[in-house]
Amino acid sequence: MSAIIRDTIDRLLDRINAISDPGPGFTRPSYSPLESRAYDVVAEEVERLGMAVSRDAALNLFARLPGRDRNAPPIYIGSHVDTVAMGGAYDGAAGVAGAVALAAAFVDSGQVPPVDLVVTVTRAEESVWFPVSYAGSRAALGRLTAPELQAKRADNGRTLSDHIRAEGGDPDAILSGPGLSPARFIELHIEQGPVLDDAKEAFGIVDGVRGGLRYREARIGGTWAHSGGAARAARSDAVFALADLIVAMDKHWGNILEGGDDLAVTFGRVDAASSEHAFAKVPGRVDFCVDLRSDDVAVLERADALLQAEAASIAASRGVRFDFGQQSRSQPTRLSAGLGNMIADAAQRLGHSPRRMLSGGGHDAAAFAQAGWDSVMVFLRNWNGSHNPDEAMDNADLAAAVETLYVAIAGETGGHDE
Repeated sequence: MSAIIRDTIDRLLDRINAISDPGPGFTRPSYSPLESRAYDVVAEEVERLGMAVSRDAALNLFARLPGRDRNAPPIYIGSHVDTVAMGGAYDGAAGVAGAVALAAAFVDSGQVPPVDLVVTVTRAEESVWFPVSYAGSRAALGRLTAPELQAKRADNGRTLSDHIRAEGGDPDAILSGPGLSPARFIELHIEQGPVLDDAKEAFGIVDGVRGGLRYREARIGGTWAHSGGAARAARSDAVFALADLIVAMDKHWGNILEGGDDLAVTFGRVDAASSEHAFAKVPGRVDFCVDLRSDDVAVLERADALLQAEAASIAASRGVRFDFGQQSRSQPTRLSAGLGNMIADAAQRLGHSPRRMLSGGGHDAAAFAQAGWDSVMVFLRNWNGSHNPDEAMDNADLAAAVETLYVAIAGETGGHDE
């Protein structure tokens, strides 16, 4: 079993990551031909295993391996293959490779899973392309809205609906529902921080996913002036205003953490490099984005209130104008304790002791949990962070996690584990 799992992981990661825009790193935009080609690769792999493949109106891919009890809720397992621009080789793709490897292990062993096993590859998980959280999985669940389908992709301005249609999907059918019936969902994914690597642990079980409050298109407007001629007191400097805001929010962030609450504050894009900017100018404009994340909605609201108050104070003192633009959100989500316990018990039998941990990033598992599914994640050790070309993972860690899931699922007696 170990050999088929490892061979499948190695081969599928190589095949998926051969599909990318030019580097550095890997770029497969959401609802692009590149993302579609990666889905075709997965389809080829699972069809080779004799699995029945289907795609829904949003082009999410499902490959079903029949179980002993065809009437019981299935176990869906998978992730995504789209990436951020110049991302890494494993964010999303590792979970897809692991899901296919799990199915391959069942086929190779001849053991029939207790319930149907459905390899699941969602579209458009990376909301950097469209300002919509979990677009593909929420479409599959019948929870995507008409306004969200009109969201524009960041790099070309075309709508999500247009992109889905261009790749062969049906936006109108997405809205007519009804979406997948509640079942169970397991997502394998690299950790996006250093916890597991620092602890020298191969994998962990995720019991919660942070929510986010974001301003993707924020701007500060000031007054252009000559860098040598404008007196300090007369300036309306947009870059200094942003620096004031960043320093103030960093202080608030530290205070909130010291108070025992969970928060992450990121100013992820700062753009003062338009053609209007120049060496000898006081900057009259800066564009930026803000990403607030927490496991508590109340903390997100408090951080947002602090952000707005600081901006108002800085605007008054610096003579600038803040425009935060449209706000987008994803909700903090608790994941299934029952599924987590099932995986932990199997891990113990194999000599592992996976920790329970929080996910700082958002994932499709949260969308399934919010739709009433039993949903859980397994994080894999990663020592170079995520969303960058240097993402790192030991394929043996993924193989160990897949073997654990095999033992967990094969050991069930069938039916839905409450």
